[in-house]
Amino acid sequence: MTALPASCTCAAPDAERRTLIHATAAAGGLAAVGAAVPLVSSLAPSERARSLGAAVEVDIAGLPPGGMLTVEWRGKPVWIVRRTPEMLQSLQGLEAQLADPASAKDQQPDYARNTHRSIQPEVFVAIGICTHLGCSPTAVAPGAPQSGLGAGWPGGFFCPCHGSTFDNAGRVYRNKPAPTNLEVPPHRFLSATRLLIGEDSASA
Repeated sequence: MTALPASCTCAAPDAERRTLIHATAAAGGLAAVGAAVPLVSSLAPSERARSLGAAVEVDIAGLPPGGMLTVEWRGKPVWIVRRTPEMLQSLQGLEAQLADPASAKDQQPDYARNTHRSIQPEVFVAIGICTHLGCSPTAVAPGAPQSGLGAGWPGGFFCPCHGSTFDNAGRVYRNKPAPTNLEVPPHRFLSATRLLIGEDSASA
């Protein structure tokens, strides 16, 4: 065996070994991520299936009271709102201010043709597109000063494009550009915490 020169130390081989170990670990991590992505993708509908209107399953277990979750169905944003008792209370007594308070126009399945426009009062599902020109409204809390809606605003949705306003059930106010209430898509509960958007018991 040839002896190392006196000026040489073992630090360099150790450094190279550590570099090799780190590189190997990094490569292994990337491989694991690469393997995980196809698995996660396989659990969701494909892009083609989504474009054809495949139903979307949503877990709402972590959605807090007053919270809103947005998912995509048929290329459209679908809101899922867990309404608080205060939000449900705000739906009362608005009939004279709304264009279609009883949801007479077909913007929802029959099971959502009620005051709260939902299967369960606390869980509201709607397509988040204004029925005027397709803009996206935003949720505005009661009396939010930055909204310009006034201190008497009970909460709901506001479309900043042309000023249409909707209550916490997506019912449009009178004398606004939007001609109809927000659309409620077909949906059903698979369990207490899982929703299927795009399919209901009638079409299942």
